[in-house]
Amino acid sequence: MKKPLLATLAAVGIAGAFIATGTAQGARAVVIPAAKTDLPATPGLQTAVLAGGCFWTMEAVFEHVKGVKAVTTGYAGGTKATATYDQVSAETTKHAEAIKIAYDPRVVSYGTLLRVYFSIAHDPTTLNRQGPDSGESYRSAIFPQSPAQAQVARAYIAQLGATHAFSGPIVTKLETGTFYPAEAYHQNFYDRNPTHPYVVMWDKPKIAAFRAAFPTISS
Repeated sequence: MKKPLLATLAAVGIAGAFIATGTAQGARAVVIPAAKTDLPATPGLQTAVLAGGCFWTMEAVFEHVKGVKAVTTGYAGGTKATATYDQVSAETTKHAEAIKIAYDPRVVSYGTLLRVYFSIAHDPTTLNRQGPDSGESYRSAIFPQSPAQAQVARAYIAQLGATHAFSGPIVTKLETGTFYPAEAYHQNFYDRNPTHPYVVMWDKPKIAAFRAAFPTISS
């Protein structure tokens, strides 16, 4: 969870926290192939909803993908009544911290977004954990917005499983559920809080790794 981590940062400082928890997890992209099955480049914006740990980090990565027009942080997989940060952080609501991506499929495809998602945005092999954050709300999950998206996601998970690119099995699940935007202070967190300890320790290394691995689609 972010709250215990931030308490550690406050107590020992960023440098001490690096020693205590290790360097940023996932700060190196896993080399994986492009999706063999993808969606066509149709006119108009499309929506993707992905969950993979802290939504600050997920938002930061996908905000830097060419063709992505907007990223909203929020909660998916639970009810509207309990879609608040305090309740979701209690791990009793069945939500996942998630992001909603508005993207132009003529510039970046759904399959390419999934490639970034699996390669660097999060670790798809850790169950209910990403880096320092643990709990069901940090699970790896895709919320397809159409049957076609579900088909692409299932095919890509099978494709990646066959390549054995990861050190363990992919635990990512396809789920259904409404996306609810998070509180205003969570939106554009990376851009608005460049010196925040969590951003410095976990998000900035992730962005650097994304740009190194995907130079042609990074902005």
